[in-house]
Amino acid sequence: MAPENEKIIRGAYRVAEEQDVAGWIAAFTQDGTFTDMSVPVTYRGANELGRTVEVYARAFPDMHRELERFYVTGDVVIVQLRLQGTHLGPLELPAGTVPPTGRRMDAPCCDVFELVGGKIKRFDCYAEGSVIAAQLGLA
Repeated sequence: MAPENEKIIRGAYRVAEEQDVAGWIAAFTQDGTFTDMSVPVTYRGANELGRTVEVYARAFPDMHRELERFYVTGDVVIVQLRLQGTHLGPLELPAGTVPPTGRRMDAPCCDVFELVGGKIKRFDCYAEGSVIAAQLGLA
């Protein structure tokens, strides 16, 4: 099951990179959640889960997730990665919108996924918000 669960998560990253909102939503269970721990906000349901892909694609049109390491234990997949991209569009956050800075980010991140029936039930993203803010010139 471990290789299959890693494959499922790699597929979810692929659809996010392709900015495939429908594919991203389809990767989740009906009651699946995505929590951005750097903000912190939890997104639920098709309207909210898809919005996360749209917001980051608009803010960082060249967004790339450099996947570094996978750790799979049963139905939990942990991924160490780097979030990379150029801030060329508005970044909508719960606290307000950050106008484009034109600066690059290359920030460490750790994602934790819980799978049920081959779909994402829970996704907790631990992006290093302080690094992102500093690289974008916000801190």
